[in-house]
Amino acid sequence: MIRTNDFNKLRATTVLAVMKDGKSVMAADGQVTLGETIMKHRAVKIRRMYNDSVLVGFAGAAADAFNLFERLEGKLDAYNGNLVRAAVELAKDWRTDKVLRRLEALLLAIDIEHMLIISGTGDVIEPDRPVAAIGSGGPFAQAAAQALVAHSSLSPAEIAAESMKIAASICLYTNDQITVEEINE
Repeated sequence: MIRTNDFNKLRATTVLAVMKDGKSVMAADGQVTLGETIMKHRAVKIRRMYNDSVLVGFAGAAADAFNLFERLEGKLDAYNGNLVRAAVELAKDWRTDKVLRRLEALLLAIDIEHMLIISGTGDVIEPDRPVAAIGSGGPFAQAAAQALVAHSSLSPAEIAAESMKIAASICLYTNDQITVEEINE
């Protein structure tokens, strides 16, 4: 179970990943909240890793996420860019290490072949569908993206951007300052 307290719940963002037509795309909003207060509008919540072949986004405590970014990057280097292996090794460390266990964040990672949600409870989840999302607005963005993937001819980047706009119009903790990053085959 992800540990939170009333002041710092994991509801401060939306990160979305979409795979379609040989492209992998990740989008995130820019809002940073502290409790009920918006502190920043244009934060960057997506990082490119391993020679720009992996995109990773986070939801939760920023300092914790940056720690996890560094550790995942180290695992990607150690396993020659194998995202699945790196994610499993990170999740094992995250779950068993006394310090890491206290980190409150979720990671969403994508390369050209795999999309993974990684948590501190040891979960490494590869969704069945070509869409995944984390954060407070995640369910809204994911629902919109699933519909657009199935029923439109939009590109993955367009699907991600439109889905994030929909999430921003519904979720208080998601804004319309959207970053979209793409990986091609």
